[in-house]
Amino acid sequence: MAKRDYYQVLNVSKETSNVDLKKSYRRLAMKYHPDRNPGNKESEEHFKEVKEAYEVLSDSQKRAAYDQFGHAGVESSMGGGNGNYGGFSGFGDIGDIFESVFGGGRSNRGQQVYRGADLRYDLSLSLEEAVMGTEVKIRIPTQVTCSTCHGSGSKPGSSPKTCPRCNGQGQIRITQGFFSVQQNCPNCRGTGKIIPSPCNSCHGTGRVQEHKTLSVKVPPGVDNGDRIRLSNEGEAGVNGGPSGDLYVQVNVRSHPIFTREDNHLFCEVPISIVTAALGGELEAPTLNGRVVLKIPSETQTGKLFRIRGKGVKPVRGGIAGDLHCRVIIETPINLTSNQKELLQEFDKTMNKSDKRHSPKQSSWLDGVKKFFEDMKS
Repeated sequence: MAKRDYYQVLNVSKETSNVDLKKSYRRLAMKYHPDRNPGNKESEEHFKEVKEAYEVLSDSQKRAAYDQFGHAGVESSMGGGNGNYGGFSGFGDIGDIFESVFGGGRSNRGQQVYRGADLRYDLSLSLEEAVMGTEVKIRIPTQVTCSTCHGSGSKPGSSPKTCPRCNGQGQIRITQGFFSVQQNCPNCRGTGKIIPSPCNSCHGTGRVQEHKTLSVKVPPGVDNGDRIRLSNEGEAGVNGGPSGDLYVQVNVRSHPIFTREDNHLFCEVPISIVTAALGGELEAPTLNGRVVLKIPSETQTGKLFRIRGKGVKPVRGGIAGDLHCRVIIETPINLTSNQKELLQEFDKTMNKSDKRHSPKQSSWLDGVKKFFEDMKS
């Protein structure tokens, strides 16, 4: 089942401040906590959903990624397994639900190791490039591991120290009224480590902003909305965590001649009234050359001609689709006086035997006549 919007889960809007976000989270967490609803599976699921939504929206970087890309922008950073729900460890005491409300951090002990964020890049392709495949170079901004400190955050020759306040646990427990509340250590911000001598390049974060150029191989047959995944080309992880992935989103530009539907191509071919009536041959375009299209006599506008195998070969393999050419009879314009006279003479010969030369028109006129007769009766 598709995930609900995190703002909807917490009953807040996108403009909600962090203070109001915490208030809404605390109210909903108290309402759905399993200790208050023993045996109620529905409340338990709501509780997990609320905690997951708050973990994302209370983190400024995750919130920005979610606002831009939706759930896909934060999926890689969400926890899972071992009793974790949306990055939070098991239910525990009811006081534990305030760990982020009061401390603004995560509940795991010790230095945090996180996978880097996934990135998205919108790649615009022509129809020819999408159908035939291509290789393009893209330049993206990203967070990469600092080469000066190799991700440690400390100046070369120094190293992080164990936080003396939490003894490297990253968490401290305080009492607030009736609740025993565990929160991130304010001294080390939940990492369990302090950096006495921050790296001059990354200022202690272990990562720096850079641009990198990547080569993307686009397989033949991709279509609008397809994604190409480049593993480990996203942002660098935190504290030695693995890098995220880069997802290249394909957007195929409109084509002046062809339109695509699944693996088939469609195009309109204008023909003269003479070719439609007497038949003939004309060249029709395909993405890899030209073909001769034979027009039989008495062809009507809108008739579809199929050219097998001249469509798109599926990206995952299989038989190529077809090219469908729809003929459109073009009415001549800018006629000379002589041409108009010739058409008028031709029309006089047609009027003598309308039903034989124009069966559709005659049938339509008969239908209209019957329609008005039925209205009178």
